Amino acid sequence: VQLQASGGGLVQAGGSLRLSCEASGRTFSGHAMAWFRQAPGKERDFVAAISWSGGSPYYADSVKGRFIIYRDNSKGSVYLQMNSLKPEDTAVYYCFARSIFNDRIEYWGQGTQVTVSS
Repeated sequence: VQLQASGGGLVQAGGSLRLSCEASGRTFSGHAMAWFRQAPGKERDFVAAISWSGGSPYYADSVKGRFIIYRDNSKGSVYLQMNSLKPEDTAVYYCFARSIFNDRIEYWGQGTQVTVSS
């Protein structure tokens, strides 16, 4: 699976952005999907995840109530709607896929930069 993330940019605090991650290659619906982020000088952290069917989304406490993860299997894409953005949300955001048939099979996309100005 090849993952291509897009949608990052510069936004003011309180604003919104939508990240997209388009998958190609193996069957998209055979993978659970997630978003992670990495701020400068920090470790990569979990943000949100969603099951292969689009159910059971779950979120890091830091984004709960502000971010929404969803997917469209017909388009081979997963999205992260980010609302009420804060400067601390500034990071490179990465798309992640894990096979539902073998959880040792994982894929990472290239990152997309999100910068939130105060």
